[in-house]
Amino acid sequence: MPMPKCKVLAVVLAGGEGKRLMPLTVDRAKPAVPFAGEYRLVDFALSNVVNSGYRQVVVLTQYKSHSLDRHISETWRMSTHLGNYVASVPAQQRLGKQWFLGSANAIFQSLNLIHDANPDYVLVVGADHVYRMDFSAMLDAHIEAGVSVSVAAVRQPLNLANQFGVIQLNEDDPQKIAGFIEKPETTAGLEDDPSMFLASMGNYIFTKDALIEALTADNKKENTAHDMGGDIIPEFVSRNDCAVYDFSKNPVPGEQPTGVRYWRDVGSLDSYYDAHMDLLAPVPAFDLYNKEWPIFTRQNASPPAKLVRGKDGTPGTAHDSLLSAGVVVSGGTVEHSVLSGDATVLSGAKVTESVILGNAHIGADAVVHRAILDKNTVVPAGARIGVDHDLDRARGFLVTDSGLTVLSKGQTVPVDAQVPEEAV
Repeated sequence: MPMPKCKVLAVVLAGGEGKRLMPLTVDRAKPAVPFAGEYRLVDFALSNVVNSGYRQVVVLTQYKSHSLDRHISETWRMSTHLGNYVASVPAQQRLGKQWFLGSANAIFQSLNLIHDANPDYVLVVGADHVYRMDFSAMLDAHIEAGVSVSVAAVRQPLNLANQFGVIQLNEDDPQKIAGFIEKPETTAGLEDDPSMFLASMGNYIFTKDALIEALTADNKKENTAHDMGGDIIPEFVSRNDCAVYDFSKNPVPGEQPTGVRYWRDVGSLDSYYDAHMDLLAPVPAFDLYNKEWPIFTRQNASPPAKLVRGKDGTPGTAHDSLLSAGVVVSGGTVEHSVLSGDATVLSGAKVTESVILGNAHIGADAVVHRAILDKNTVVPAGARIGVDHDLDRARGFLVTDSGLTVLSKGQTVPVDAQVPEEAV
């Protein structure tokens, strides 16, 4: 029997600073970081929300939000005749001269939005994960569980426990959460797989009145970080009023019900890079081409990508790569890489295992290997990036512990820093 139709307000938390993604977040908020050539990270959360049938959406922003606000205003327009909207809402200091003190405080300072919408339920999601999810199925499970809040959960490797909220299930009622610890140093593995633990995805469904009551109570406390995972959820858990929702069982049109679902937190440079490389498999774990559950984004006016011969007649080639609109590979070679819109690769240049963001320029005979280049970067003819890490550091580029070289937005490689080809 189908569930009764309920009114849902979706709240997208998009104020994250994204320190672990520096330098990609020097000039933009974490949810505004480009991903997979065409998208911004926030597009995945918003696409999941609207594909789930929820069309009243507020996006709470704070940190360096200009590009994020502009992207939302230019991209996420829906018919107001039907009461639909995606509204970007900055920190407003409605309750005093202070910015958001945490994720819970962000919603508390924005309670006027919930009062105005007057929903039955409030869906709260993060804006910096890559996945597909039908939140309407989670809502059905939440209503059936009869609790005040439900938390979406996904299995993660044990060594990542200090990066997530860790969920411990009630032995007598596995549908309920018995313990919730935010980013512990260690945790016990699952009984059926000791190498994994159950992690919070940062996606919650609240009964409206319960959420308002919890946020109001949290605001009055002194010993609180005003955090959803660290303070609000444990309070519901302590009252045995919190259910778990198994992401692996979430049905999404166009995806095979294998029981293994793709979800990745791209909060670090390495995970951001790895998520891009995941897209390049012949049968990727995350399929951008699922037309039954599309990921929406802004459509640019750039022309189609093209691969053409360079001045010396050498053909431009690309293998196992994603090329966005406006990309031109003129006599260069691209292998196992993702190129965002309007990037150029000139004659003799070679780009391998790299993520190149919009309008980057790779000059003739240059080499870019295992690197992330932000927008508008310029690699002059003959330069080498990601080949000699000591040289990369000397030029002021970030090199991660795993050996990724990262250039910030608009950075230009000094011409006099080139190295001879025999050094490659």
